[in-house]
Amino acid sequence: MDLSTPGTLGTLGTLGTLGTETRNERTAELDRMPLPELLSVMNSEDQTVALTVRDALPDIAAAVEAVTESLRQGGRLIYLGAGTSGRIGLLDAVECPPTFGTSPDQVIGLLSGGPGAFVTAVEGAEDDPGGAVDDLEAISVNSRDAVVGLAASGRTPYVVGGLKHAAAKGAVTVSVACNRDAVVSRYADFPIEVPTGPEVLTGSTRLKGGTAEKMVCNMLSTASMVRIGKVYGNLMVDVRATNDKLVNRTRRMVAEATGAGADAVTEALRAADGHAKTAIVMLLASCTAEEAARRLDDAHGDTRTAIGLG
Repeated sequence: MDLSTPGTLGTLGTLGTLGTETRNERTAELDRMPLPELLSVMNSEDQTVALTVRDALPDIAAAVEAVTESLRQGGRLIYLGAGTSGRIGLLDAVECPPTFGTSPDQVIGLLSGGPGAFVTAVEGAEDDPGGAVDDLEAISVNSRDAVVGLAASGRTPYVVGGLKHAAAKGAVTVSVACNRDAVVSRYADFPIEVPTGPEVLTGSTRLKGGTAEKMVCNMLSTASMVRIGKVYGNLMVDVRATNDKLVNRTRRMVAEATGAGADAVTEALRAADGHAKTAIVMLLASCTAEEAARRLDDAHGDTRTAIGLG
């Protein structure tokens, strides 16, 4: 069968043979379990996810290096997925601007069926590999980008089509799957497999599968942002202070990073238009806001380099 034909499995294999689709022997009587036992077994199964992700750390590290290089070259981190997987990618993407001060188009989440599918499922969209081609073309995917295909099953046609198209455009490709020997791994420069096994509720990969994908996305975005200088120590110094909580956090962040008193922090942030990173460089390098901004620009945004510590 032709993979380009919507609704066909083609080379994607039989879904029922996948580890994420098999029945979990521990929960064969799930509908009869007392509530404490049901919750206990869910918790116990969830604890296996972190260990599975740990086993994949070398592959995740390789992917982080590739994503970091793409971002340094002015490229983008683009998540691509269907259903829960796509929603997790989109969730990670939308958190990057407020957390790391990225532009809205620097980290992007593409979901089969479009943005509206985040709240209302679009049936059949995940079976169309051409949909991913259209979505990637709409944002002009190119050789500077890193495209991360998320598919718990490891065989979603939308994701396979997207990875193939991204590769044809010269982009770096990463895949994340929750089964071994995943089809999507064949189409990725950096395949990541986190075999989470049978779900508590058979086939419901929004459970362990979704948790594993969220953990991997957390690592890909956070570690990449750390590597390109969006973090100083463990402080999110590029945070956008858009509400009272974040304004307060920014003040505490600058105080903790510099040891400066409240008045000095307030004055530095005023001069820096509320930007924590600029204020930190001002205080630690004893310079003006303009000089701090120039230093940061020369240092490609790295705070330690800008203040002469790195």
